[in-house]
Amino acid sequence: MSGTIMITGCNRGIGLELASQFAQDGWRVFACCRDLKKAEDLQSLQAEFPRVQPLQLDVTDYDQMISLGKALHGEPIDILLNNAGYYGPKGTSFGQVDREEWRRVLESNTIAPYMMAETFCDNVAASEHKLMAMMSSKVGSIADNRSGGGYIYRSSKTALNQVVKSLSIDLKERGIAVLALHPGWVQTAMGGPGALISAAQSTKALKKILVGADLGKSGHFYNYDGSEIPW
Repeated sequence: MSGTIMITGCNRGIGLELASQFAQDGWRVFACCRDLKKAEDLQSLQAEFPRVQPLQLDVTDYDQMISLGKALHGEPIDILLNNAGYYGPKGTSFGQVDREEWRRVLESNTIAPYMMAETFCDNVAASEHKLMAMMSSKVGSIADNRSGGGYIYRSSKTALNQVVKSLSIDLKERGIAVLALHPGWVQTAMGGPGALISAAQSTKALKKILVGADLGKSGHFYNYDGSEIPW
């Protein structure tokens, strides 16, 4: 299948690779990034695939998001993929938590994806595939937490998972499926060079999940390999 996908955080890493893979398959790609002037790789991708449309969007700038929503009014979006996120400071063990950074991470990782869903819900509902997906993380799984720590990033992704679950219920009548995804430990700026898989490996598997998703899979949390992760 092919259609239109909107991806946030496309300036590098997983977002850029997903934009590339979907473009290669003939999809129209609304590729959002915070600063188009610095997104040289994304600009190069557009030169190779004209169906890639770079869009300036800081997902925590809600006035900018609303303006983009108005600009895209009436445009069907088959897949809305909320990929943009912020890890925050590392080493956030007990007694070392920065409250302001915690708020910043929650804004980027939890509130912004919800606002994207609210802003572009009509676009997704008007499409054929009708899918929203949130890039979560296995560290947001409460059942999987055996090491403690990581309060800031963990809690932002756990909260995001709850948003996914509620959206899957609230948007079911509109035929929209909503998923949470774990991309694996990926060799990106966030994952670091010691990560287990490349961005290309992760996104190839994620793309398969996205294209094959339907209402039967809505409200669930999936690893990049297709296996389900407990909440």
